[in-house]
Amino acid sequence: MTDIILKASPVVSGTAQGQALVSFRPISFWGGVNPHTGRIHEPNHELFGQSVSDQILVFPYGKGSSTGSLMILELVRIKKAPAAIINIRTEPILATGPIVSRYFYGKSIPVLTLTPEDFYQLKTGQHLVVNADDGFVVIRDIPSNATPEFSHR
Repeated sequence: MTDIILKASPVVSGTAQGQALVSFRPISFWGGVNPHTGRIHEPNHELFGQSVSDQILVFPYGKGSSTGSLMILELVRIKKAPAAIINIRTEPILATGPIVSRYFYGKSIPVLTLTPEDFYQLKTGQHLVVNADDGFVVIRDIPSNATPEFSHR
């Protein structure tokens, strides 16, 4: 079993772990993610129909309006938000929702950026450990019969 550790740049602090949901296309939370279900509902998006809830949501950058931050807050409120977000580039408006969610709902959504080379190593279904406090992402190699454990450095 070999873990791969990727150096990341923290945008919003926090730690999380979970299954990666990866898109190589940008995501808009306003109009692209259903705020009642947490599912991608942009018809032509490669993740159409997939739920972002409790996933490590990986996409290169956000698109859309400033209202996307409010959609993230709504997803947090109804417990359908991603566990963490990983980008190549995170716009300030995208980071606003995860920052404010800590104050409104006590829920931390870590946000990190990776270099393009490291970003493209991530695949849907991988188990990721995200640490935006210390700036790393671990691609954890877990046997199918094992239960993942998380230890904070």
